[in-house]
Amino acid sequence: MKLYNLSAGLNPRRVRIFLAEKGVDVPFVEVDMTKHENATPEYLAKNPMGKMPVLELDDGTYISESTAICRYIEALHPEPNLFGNDPLEAAQIEMWDRRMELDMAVPVMHAFQHGSPFWEGRLTQVKDYSEVVSETIRKNMAWLDEELGGRDYVAGDRYTIADITLQCSLIIAKAIGIRFDDHANLTEWFGRVTSRPTARA
Repeated sequence: MKLYNLSAGLNPRRVRIFLAEKGVDVPFVEVDMTKHENATPEYLAKNPMGKMPVLELDDGTYISESTAICRYIEALHPEPNLFGNDPLEAAQIEMWDRRMELDMAVPVMHAFQHGSPFWEGRLTQVKDYSEVVSETIRKNMAWLDEELGGRDYVAGDRYTIADITLQCSLIIAKAIGIRFDDHANLTEWFGRVTSRPTARA
């Protein structure tokens, strides 16, 4: 196997941390977006969306979408479990991971894409939308800060895929100037998860 990677990307980071938590060593192939390597016919044959990450299997099969890749790795390497040990826990983790994806990761990516000079000329930017979605992120951070009161991790009492999704979202949020220092529970949680050895994967 090998992983087509974008070092600074939110979703590739999710997969890298997941692999590190599993102790699974997969070679990375860096895809340089500044050179439009993700838009070449060779890369688009791997993923027609032109996005990263993509996991290439030994038989030449390609899996894209970070959660799909993580689920595949979880099936191959069940421990440590990151998606749930029983039906109820699996449903709760899925619920929280979807919330972290839809209410944090997606808005953060939109704020970055529409507000960062990196994306100028790569897509049609709407600066006003970046400001609107940034406010949505701040509101969601306040909600999440309350939710994290009384528990150590997003989906319960242990680290899971839901924590990885939020962790990667907040790294990008901080990079584009959306802070959460005034939210004690969220700040404490962020310190907890980023102190893990896998956080720099």
